[in-house]
Amino acid sequence: MTYILLIAGFVLLIKGAGYFVDGASAIAGKLHVSPLIVGLTIVSLGTSAPEAVVSIIAALEDNGDMVIGNVLGSNIINISLMLGVTALISPMIIERETQTREIPFSLAAAVLLIIFMSDRFLLSAESSEIGRFDGVLLLVGIVLFLYYIFVKARRTKEATLDDEAKKSGNDSSWFKNIALFVIGLAGIIFGGNLVVDSASTIALSLGMSQALVGLTIVAIGTSLPELTTSISAARKGEAGMALGNLIGSNIFNILFVLGISAVISPLSVSDSLFADAWILIAISVILLILALWKGRLSRLGGGVLAALYLVFLVYIILRG
Repeated sequence: MTYILLIAGFVLLIKGAGYFVDGASAIAGKLHVSPLIVGLTIVSLGTSAPEAVVSIIAALEDNGDMVIGNVLGSNIINISLMLGVTALISPMIIERETQTREIPFSLAAAVLLIIFMSDRFLLSAESSEIGRFDGVLLLVGIVLFLYYIFVKARRTKEATLDDEAKKSGNDSSWFKNIALFVIGLAGIIFGGNLVVDSASTIALSLGMSQALVGLTIVAIGTSLPELTTSISAARKGEAGMALGNLIGSNIFNILFVLGISAVISPLSVSDSLFADAWILIAISVILLILALWKGRLSRLGGGVLAALYLVFLVYIILRG
């Protein structure tokens, strides 16, 4: 039965991602905005829903390490493994504004996070925490980011659209597009949960430890919504949506998920989390360099990012 649920989960993930991208792409056409913008907002917020729910529950239970660790781990996986695999399947052209604004914005959010984590070092405090005031500042950051996206969307809407984009937005009704979007998102979330639960059960029965299962299957499984959505988008020629989904998800995870969690309850910070925060910053810098290099993310660049995840995986396993 566990194997049947595992297969069912993958089917839901794959089919759900297809519907999700089709609905989001059609909505972008009807709104006369680029798929990149939809990826940076609606799609990234939708695929970040599992992290948001887990983090808010953990904040209510005063488990700050789980909240911060969840966000750091998800963001590292998004940039390295998820974006790397997506580029290996379908290399992508990266728009100039994405190179100079969205990716740097994601990097700036990571830098802001490690500053807020460093009370013990910067303020000579007894311990470090992301407090409620820090949470408010993070939420101000997401408001500024959404304002930037709104201005960009309005500018895109005013620009002349090509015939294909116009057609994609007028072929079907709003109801059908939204239904595809919602059904696809539900399939991604439920399918991801089935895959994680089933794979964990199988792995434990084969003798893998709880820690190793958590660091591998569960960590990757909670990022499956981003992976399946991005791969599906890339294969359908929506590379902008794929990139926007992963970059936007990282921005939402830090500014919104951590922000709202810290406002609910201040988040304590363990020393071990600083290494993961610096790793996130390093990988973000590498992504920025790859994006600026010839304005595209090639299969070679994707391979580099995926290899970085393997190095990170070995590190966390050895760290224990």
